Amino acid sequence: MNAPGPDGPEITPARARELMLDPQAPALLIDCRTREEHATARIDGAVLIPMNELAAKLDELEDHQERPIVVHCHHGMRSMQVTMFLRSKGFERTYSMAGGIERWSREIDPSVPRY
Repeated sequence: MNAPGPDGPEITPARARELMLDPQAPALLIDCRTREEHATARIDGAVLIPMNELAAKLDELEDHQERPIVVHCHHGMRSMQVTMFLRSKGFERTYSMAGGIERWSREIDPSVPRY
């Protein structure tokens, strides 16, 4: 199993983008918001797994256990809960994106609607 790496459980949107663009092992981006929120605004490439469905879909993530996983929500609270849950299940390289999609829209991609 890979070591957690230098990042703590929370990373900036800029660091999340770096991990997602890594040509060696691109991070999986998980959107843990609701389907309604996802329909309002989304980050290209994000996989929607609503927080309340995560435990039931844990087996679908097994193939991604060795790669970085970045979780985002609206502001970063739910994604931190999901991150800590995934880390407790052995997904050591899981990170919560600080500030969520709101901060991503402000700092990385202003074309993502804010709500």
